[in-house]
Amino acid sequence: MTTTRQNRIITLDEFIIKNQKHYNDATGSLTRLLRDIGIASKIVNREVNKAGLVNILGDAKSGNSSGDNVQKLDLFANQVMIECLQNSGECAGVASEEDEKWTKLNPVSNKRADYVVVMDPLDGSSNIDVNVSVGTIFGIYKKLTKTKSGVKESDFFQKGSKMVAAGYVLYGTSTILVYTTGNGVNGFTLDPSIGEFCLSHKNIKMPDFGIYYSVNQGYYQKFDLEVRRFIDNCNDENYRLRYIGSMVSDVHRSLFKGGIFLYPNTRKYPGGKLRLLYECNPMAMIVEQAGGIAVDCQLNRILDVPVTSIHQRSTIAIGSKKMVKDFISHVKKYSAVK
Repeated sequence: MTTTRQNRIITLDEFIIKNQKHYNDATGSLTRLLRDIGIASKIVNREVNKAGLVNILGDAKSGNSSGDNVQKLDLFANQVMIECLQNSGECAGVASEEDEKWTKLNPVSNKRADYVVVMDPLDGSSNIDVNVSVGTIFGIYKKLTKTKSGVKESDFFQKGSKMVAAGYVLYGTSTILVYTTGNGVNGFTLDPSIGEFCLSHKNIKMPDFGIYYSVNQGYYQKFDLEVRRFIDNCNDENYRLRYIGSMVSDVHRSLFKGGIFLYPNTRKYPGGKLRLLYECNPMAMIVEQAGGIAVDCQLNRILDVPVTSIHQRSTIAIGSKKMVKDFISHVKKYSAVK
């Protein structure tokens, strides 16, 4: 009698440790930092799933540095992420959407902290009250400051192309963590029965084309002509409009199904609304590593846009290669700037 050996479960921790040799810095520091983020996301996931039971739903009656209303769960997620990043002593500082200024982390023992982390701790959090998917976005840079525990604001002002790792966590019908260290993209689904993220999507490749486009079409009349023409073309081609209002959720769909996510400039936000450092850059790194493209509406590669402030805003068109190239063609054809 013969038996078929089942595929062995590979946990996030095991995968990170086994693959640390592929990192530019294989000392284990980045490995521990990624594991800290994994632990934090498990805690946030637990609270997201019981938010209605512990009275942390809804508006915290305050605003963050970007002018958005802060949800109670935003504050919790921000605190948990920072506390977990503090634990291993690998992170020197954190820049978060929820904090006006970046946060310097205290050194642990005599350990050298070589990294800074940028994050949106709970993207799309206004959806929590109606039980729609939300997520966490993060990016990791090696700090520029050479001293052991020193960190400066300039350490965060690095182009996205300088990131050593980026990822997101989607808290949906299942919870999935997707990340890259510049050597492909892998996804891990949280198994609640064992409390571990397990490898579920190895070496993710984004389809070159898809039938989905994601944009807040309610702002159609406020978009520039070239963007409206591209949306018109999507309608003419019978592409399917899908817009959740959480960048993580919308880009996640495109990553697996193919498609394009747009957040252009409007009259209210002439420079765009999404934040370059901790929203656009990490998602752009993931999508590029999966074979896609990410540009702003001036057709600059997102990862090459200079960072001049922590909460700098940007436009973005991100997704499948052929669809973003089609967007680029429409911008070149219809843009008033020749």
